[in-house]
Amino acid sequence: MVVPSTLDPALAAEIEASVAEGFADQVAHTQALVRFASLRGEEHACQDYVFGAFRARGYATERFAMDRAAIAAHPGGSKIDEAHHSDAPIVVCHHRPQTETGRSLILQAHVDVVPPGPLDLWSHPPFDPVIEGDWLYGRGGGDMKAGHAANLFALDALARLGLQPAAAVTIQSVVEEESTGNGALATHLRGYRADAVLIPEPEDEKLVRANTGVLWFTVEVRGVPVHVREMGAGANAIDATYRVIGALRELEARWNAEKAAHPHFESEDHPINLNIGKIEGGDWASSVPAWCRIHCRVAIYPGVTAAQAAAEIEAAVASFSRTDPFLANSPPRVVFNGFFAEGYVLEEGSEAEAVLGRAHERAIGSPLQSFMTAGYLDTRVHALYDRVPALCYGPTSQNIHGFDERVSLASVKRCTTAMALFVAEWCGTERRPG
Repeated sequence: MVVPSTLDPALAAEIEASVAEGFADQVAHTQALVRFASLRGEEHACQDYVFGAFRARGYATERFAMDRAAIAAHPGGSKIDEAHHSDAPIVVCHHRPQTETGRSLILQAHVDVVPPGPLDLWSHPPFDPVIEGDWLYGRGGGDMKAGHAANLFALDALARLGLQPAAAVTIQSVVEEESTGNGALATHLRGYRADAVLIPEPEDEKLVRANTGVLWFTVEVRGVPVHVREMGAGANAIDATYRVIGALRELEARWNAEKAAHPHFESEDHPINLNIGKIEGGDWASSVPAWCRIHCRVAIYPGVTAAQAAAEIEAAVASFSRTDPFLANSPPRVVFNGFFAEGYVLEEGSEAEAVLGRAHERAIGSPLQSFMTAGYLDTRVHALYDRVPALCYGPTSQNIHGFDERVSLASVKRCTTAMALFVAEWCGTERRPG
C-alpha cells in the first residue's frame, strides 16, 4: 500500500514553482562548476568556489584536510597512492533549524572528474559548458556537477518560499570519489551523521538498489632486455603482461559465473567488469622491453570483502605465473593503489525510500524504479558504516567518463524538484528567521 505524502499539496505546488523559478540560476551555477577542470589533485579552486557559494547563503561552512592515517586505519579506507592521492580539502556546510522537529539529512556530491582524453574527439572543449537543446555538455556535467548544484538549489527552492528544513541538513562536497572514495569516508571519520543520506549521481531518474565494490591495482612484469636481433635470448615484458591479462580474464569469468549466488545481480549479463585502463612499458623500440605495468579496475559483489577479492587476484596471478616458463622465475608484482571499497545493497522498506518515492512520483509522474549499478558510489560509506538509508538517485546523463559527456536539463529540473519535495517531507519545514 502506498502511504500518502504528509506534505501539504499546496506547499508541494509552491515548491515545484520555486524550483522552476530558480532553475536558470541553477543551470548557471552548474556551468560555473563545469568550467573548473577539477581533475584528481586539481580540485582546490572548485572547492574554493563551492565554499563561497555555501557561505554566501549564510550556512556555517568549513573546509578540512583528509586525515590519511585515520583513513588507512579504517576498514573502508582505500589504498593511498602518495604520489597521486588528492590533497584538496573537503568542504561542508551545515543548516541547523530553530526547532528540531524533522529527520536529519546529509546531501553529498563530489567535484572531482576523470581525465577528458584526446581533446579533438570532443564536439566542444570538455570544460566549456555548452548548452545545445536539452543537453548541457562538459566533463563532469553529469558525473556529477549537475547533482552537486541540485543539492544546494533544492534548499534554495525552500528558502525562496521563506522556509527552511526543520531538521539538521549537512551538505558535503568531497573529492577522491573517482579513485578511492576516501573523501566521503573522511566525512564519516569527521563524525557527521544523519537519519538518511541522498547522493544525486546520474542514475537516469532511478534509485540504486545494489552497487558493486571496486578495486584498483597494478601488475608489473620485469623482462630481460636484449637487442631485437637477439630477441629469442631475452624476455619481452609486454608480451608476458598480455599473458597475465589472460589469467585475469579467467578470474573475471569465474566471478561472473557466480552471479546467481548474489541477489540483484543474477539477471545481469556481465555484472563483474575487469578494465585494463592503462598500460605502460618499455624504453626503446629496438630493445626487448624490460618492464611493463598495467593499471586495472575490477568490480566485486556486495558481501565480498575487498581483502578477500584482493587475495584472489594475487592468487590468480601467482598461480598462472607458476605455469609460465618465464614468469615462473620472474613473478609479476601486484600492488593495490586506489579503490579498496566494498559494495552494498539498499534494503527495501525504509521510510526514506518511501518519501523519495512519493516525491519522485509527484515530480516525474511515474513510480520510482530501482536497479543495480556496477560502478563505485560513495553511498557505500553511509550504507556500510553509518548504517542508514543511503539513497543514490539523480538525473539522466550520457557518455559519463566518455567524450561529449552531457546531462539532460529537463531531467535535472525534475530531479531537483523531487529532491526539494523529499527534503520538505523528510525534514519538515519551518519559517526562516528574519
